[in-house]
Amino acid sequence: MRIDLHAHSNASDGTDSPAELVANAVAAGLDVVALTDHDTVAGYGEATAALAGTGLTLIPGAELSCQVGGISMHLLAYLFDPAEPAFAAERELVRTDRLRRARAIVERCRELGAPISWEQVQRIAGAGSVGRPHIASALVEAGVVASVSDAFTPEWLANDGRADVRKHETDPALAVRLVRAAGGVPVFAHPGADKRGRTVSDQVIADLAAAGLAGLEVDHTDHDEPTRARLRTLASELGLFVTGSSDYHGSRKIVRLGEYTTAPEVYEALVSQATGATPITG
Repeated sequence: MRIDLHAHSNASDGTDSPAELVANAVAAGLDVVALTDHDTVAGYGEATAALAGTGLTLIPGAELSCQVGGISMHLLAYLFDPAEPAFAAERELVRTDRLRRARAIVERCRELGAPISWEQVQRIAGAGSVGRPHIASALVEAGVVASVSDAFTPEWLANDGRADVRKHETDPALAVRLVRAAGGVPVFAHPGADKRGRTVSDQVIADLAAAGLAGLEVDHTDHDEPTRARLRTLASELGLFVTGSSDYHGSRKIVRLGEYTTAPEVYEALVSQATGATPITG
């Protein structure tokens, strides 16, 4: 089985519609794909409808924005009940503040001389939840930077960069508890991705494991081999399973669906822990 547990649609900051994501997962030879849009479940319906006759299995999920000790981090939540009220309310709070932040970042970019507009960013985002990747695309359109990745530097949109604005981010221990209470399974996304900014300590990860964290996303494009080896050792010490994922965003990033995958036995362990939802097979 080929299993990719981290992919985004245009319900957040990917470029594929949920239906296109399903079609592209089939074309990539995947057996299982997780839809993990940022703080939203808006793509579930379209993705589920697109499964018919494909044989592909969809894992409903989300990627949650968290912060601890001034360090941003992301938590992947799988197979939770999307209607569970406490977790739904926290996702709504994060989405609402994401919009405020995006407007403020656009204004900062303009103050720094970038000829972009809020209307341009909204056009790029379409029906998706506006985020920094959409602003990065606007900077590319305006000729300010050469690529989306070039926008995520201290000069512009990187965490604590010149144009960055802080947003509401959930305490990760609370996020883990909310995911578990909604019947879901929490996994720390790209925990060693130091190219994105500061990363949390091993002690923070140990504390999250004690709070109910299930796994670490180790095989990821932002981790070099020494980082993967260190995280595998840490996961083993803490009794966490190890996942691998593409973190696919369509054409917004160069990584391909299925570029990194999760072992079938890990997938089975993850599904066995979930009580909020079940995998959906076309």
